[in-house]
Amino acid sequence: MEALIVLAVLLLLAVPVLLIVALVMISGLRRRVAALEEAQAGTVAAPVEPVVADWQARAPAPPPIVSPFRADAPAPVDEPEPEPAPAPATQPERLAAAARAAPPPLPPGPPPARPEPFVPPPPRGPDLGERIVGTIKAWFTEGNVPVKIGMLVLLAGVAALLKYASDQGWLNAPIELRLAAIAAGALAGLVFGWVQRERRRMFALALQGGAIGILLLTIFAAFKRYELIEPGIAFAMSIVLIAGMGVLAVVQNSRTLAVLGILAGFMAPIWLSTGSGNHVALFSYYAVLNAAILAIAWWRPWRALNLLGFAFTFGIGTAWGVLQYNADKFNSTEPFLLLFFAFYLLIPILYARRQPAEQRDLVDGSLVFGTPLIAFSLQAGMLHDDRLLLALCSVGLAALYAGLAWALIKRARYTALGQSHAVLAVGFATLAVPLALSARATASVFALEGAALVWLGLRQSRLLPQIAGALLQLGAAFGFVVGADYWLQDATAIANPTFMSGLLLASAGFASAFSYRRSGRDAPAIVYYLWGLLWWLGTASHEVSRFVAWGSRPDALLILVAVTGWIAAETQRRFPARALVLTTLAMLLCAFPLALWQADVHRQPFAGYGALAWAVFAVVGVRSLWCLRGGQDRTAVVAQFVWWLLWPTVVSLTASWLADRFELAEGWALAAMLLPWLVVTAISLQRWHWLSVPLGERFDAARPAVQCTLFAVLGLAWVGFLFARGGAAPLPWIPLLNPLELIQLAVLALLARWLWRGQAPVALQARRVPLLALAGFVALTSITLHAVHHWGGVPWNERLWSSTLAQTSLTVVWSVLGVISWVWGSRRGQRALWLVGAVLMGVVLAKLVLIDRQHLGNLLGIASFIAYGLLCTVVGYLAPAPPRAPDATLEPQP
Repeated sequence: MEALIVLAVLLLLAVPVLLIVALVMISGLRRRVAALEEAQAGTVAAPVEPVVADWQARAPAPPPIVSPFRADAPAPVDEPEPEPAPAPATQPERLAAAARAAPPPLPPGPPPARPEPFVPPPPRGPDLGERIVGTIKAWFTEGNVPVKIGMLVLLAGVAALLKYASDQGWLNAPIELRLAAIAAGALAGLVFGWVQRERRRMFALALQGGAIGILLLTIFAAFKRYELIEPGIAFAMSIVLIAGMGVLAVVQNSRTLAVLGILAGFMAPIWLSTGSGNHVALFSYYAVLNAAILAIAWWRPWRALNLLGFAFTFGIGTAWGVLQYNADKFNSTEPFLLLFFAFYLLIPILYARRQPAEQRDLVDGSLVFGTPLIAFSLQAGMLHDDRLLLALCSVGLAALYAGLAWALIKRARYTALGQSHAVLAVGFATLAVPLALSARATASVFALEGAALVWLGLRQSRLLPQIAGALLQLGAAFGFVVGADYWLQDATAIANPTFMSGLLLASAGFASAFSYRRSGRDAPAIVYYLWGLLWWLGTASHEVSRFVAWGSRPDALLILVAVTGWIAAETQRRFPARALVLTTLAMLLCAFPLALWQADVHRQPFAGYGALAWAVFAVVGVRSLWCLRGGQDRTAVVAQFVWWLLWPTVVSLTASWLADRFELAEGWALAAMLLPWLVVTAISLQRWHWLSVPLGERFDAARPAVQCTLFAVLGLAWVGFLFARGGAAPLPWIPLLNPLELIQLAVLALLARWLWRGQAPVALQARRVPLLALAGFVALTSITLHAVHHWGGVPWNERLWSSTLAQTSLTVVWSVLGVISWVWGSRRGQRALWLVGAVLMGVVLAKLVLIDRQHLGNLLGIASFIAYGLLCTVVGYLAPAPPRAPDATLEPQP
C-alpha cells in the first residue's frame, strides 16, 4: 500500500514537469518557423544581378515565390510555361547528334599477336686460356714484331757471348774496357732510339728497352762477376737506369718499353749467375726493379707490367727459398719479403686509382689475392717452427687489410677493392686461430661462426640460423670446459690457447648481443651480453690467477674492472644501452671489495702495484663518467654517486695504515680514517659544483642522497667512536683537544650546518633542535667517561660503567646540564628548554636511587648526592616554576 502511494505521488509530480517541457519545445519550434519565414521573405525581395546582359534579355521571367506560411498568400495556380524558341544548332552539336544516331561500336577484341623480335644470346667471352693465347699472339703479330723478337734474342745472345768469351779467354782486352764498350754501344742505341721516337715509334721503343736492359746487365756483371764497382755504386747506377726507363716509358706512353726493360732487368741476374748465392745483392736488385714498377704504376695502369714484376719477383724468390734458404738467413731475407709484399700491396691500389670512371669496380684480382697468399706462404715456410709468431703475422695481416678496407670501401672508385680487402681480413683473422691455438681450442672458432649465423638469421628474419648460432656458441663453451685439464699447462700469459679461446667466446657473445640490439630485440641482446661479459671477466680473472703473484692479484683485478667499465662506457657513448651503463656501475662497485683485499694483502691500497692500479682506475674512471654524461639514463648519476663514495673509502684505509706505521694511538687512527669523509662532506656543503663534475647539472638531483649517505657514514662512525678508547699518544690526552673528540665535534658542526642551511630532509629539519641536543648530551657523556678513563685510571672496559668515579662524574655533569637548562628556560621563557632540564634532573634522581646508592659507602657516592641536592636547591631559588606560556617571557615577580 505504501509503495502504491509513493508511486502515485511520483506520477503527480511528473505531470507538471512533462507539461513544462512540452511548452518549451513548442515555443522553440515557433521561433524557428518565424526565422525561416523572415529569411525566405528577404530572399524574394533581394534583386538578382545579371551575369551576362544578353542572357538576361533572353531568359524568361521567374515565377514569383510566395511563402506558404503567410495567411494572405494567394493560392498557387498551375500555368503552362511557354516553350523557348529552338536555337540554331552549332557544329559541335551536329557532330554529337550524328554520333548518337550511329550504331554503337563493337567491343574491342584482343590485339593481334605480334611476333616477338629475335634477341640473339650475349656473346660468350673468351676464357682464361684463350685470353693468354690471344695476348701472346697479339704480342707476336702486332706492332714492330721483328724488332721485339730481335731485341730479345740479341739481348740473350750478347749475354751468352760475353759469358762464353769470358770463360774461354777470347777477350784479351781488359774487362773494364770490354764492359765500357758494351755500355757505350747500349748508350748509343738508347740515344738513337730516342731520336727515332717520332718517325719509327715501335722501332725506337724496342731499341730503347733493349739498350736499357744491356746497361743493367753490364752493371750487374761489373758488380757481381768482376767486382769492378762497389755495391753502393752499382745500386745507385741501377736505380738511375730503372728510373730513366720508367720516365721514358711514361713520357712516351709505351707499355712495350716498360715490359722489355723490366724483362731484361729481371733476366740479367739469371743469365749471369755464378752460383755464389749472394741473395742480398739479388733481392736488392729486384727491389730496385720493383720500385720502378711502383713508380710507373703511379702514372700508368699497365697491368701486364705489374704481373710481370710480380711473377719474376715471387717466382725467383720462391725458387731460391726452396733451394737455398735456411734459418740462418732469416734476418737478411725477412726485410726483402716485407718490402716486396708492400710493393704489390700498393700497386693494385694505384691500378684502381688510374681506372676510368666507367670501370671503377675493376680490380686486379691476381695481385690483390695472389700477393698475400704467396707472401704468407713464404712467411710460413720461414716460420714453420714458431706457430705463435706465424699466428701473430696472420693477425697483423688481418688488421692491415681491415684498415685498408675501412679506408677504401667508402670511396666509389675503390669500393670493390675495399670489399676484397675485407674478405682477406676475415680470412687471415680466421687463419690465425688454428695457428695460435691448439686443436682443443680451435673449436672456439665455432663461437664466431655461431655469431655469424645469428647475424645472418636476423638479417634474413629466419629463426633456424639464430637457433643454430646459439647452439654453436653453447657447443664451443662445452668444448672449452671439457679442455679444463689443460688450463694449467699454459706457459705464457695472454698469448695462450686458454685465454684466446675464452676471448673468442666473449667476442661471439658481444657480437650476437649487438646484432639483436640493432634489430630491436632487447631480451636476447641482454642474455648474449651477459654471456659475453661472463666469459670476458672469467677468462681475464683466470689469467690473473695463473700468472700474477698473490700479493698483486687485487691490483691486477682492479685494472681489469677499470678497463672493462671504461670499454663499456665508450661503447655506450656510441651505441647507448642501459646494460652498458650498468656494467660501468658494477665495475665501480667491484672496486670496494678489491680495496679491502688490497688492505688485507699489503696493509694499504697503494702499496706494491696498488698505486699504479689506482692511477689507471682514476684515469679510466673519469673518462668512463665523462662518456656517460651524454645519455639520460639515471644509472650514470648512481655511478658518479658510487665514485664519490669510493675515494674516501680508499683514502681512509691508507690513512689508517699511516697512523699504524707511525705508531700513533687509536684516537689518531680513527680521526685519520674519518677525515676524508669530513672533507668530502664539507665540499658537498660548500663547493657542490666540484663534486658534480663530469655529469654537471644532471648530478644535482643526487645531492640530497649524497649528503644523506655521507652523514649516515659520519653518524655511524661517530657512534662507533663513542666506544673507542681514543688515546692521543704521543701527545697527552686533554678533554675536547684530543683527535677523537675533535673529529666528533667536527661531525656535529657539519651536521648543524646541514640542518640549518635547509639542505637536509624536511623531517630532520623539523627535529633539528632535539637531535642536536641529544647528540650534544651523548658527546658530553662520552667526554666525561673518557676523562674518567684517562685521568682517573679506570680501565676502558665493562668495569668503567660500574666504577664510583664514573657514576659520580656523570651525576655531577648531568645535574649541571639539567640546572643550566632549567634556569635558562625559566629566565628566557622557553618552556621546552625548562622541561628538558626538568626531565634530565628527574633522570639523575632516578640514577641516584637505582645506581648511585650502591656507592654511598665512599666519598664519591656521597659527593654525588650532595652535589645533586645543592644544584636542585639553586634551581629552586632561581627558577621555581616553568614559564606560563610556551616561548613567552615570564613577568618579573614582585
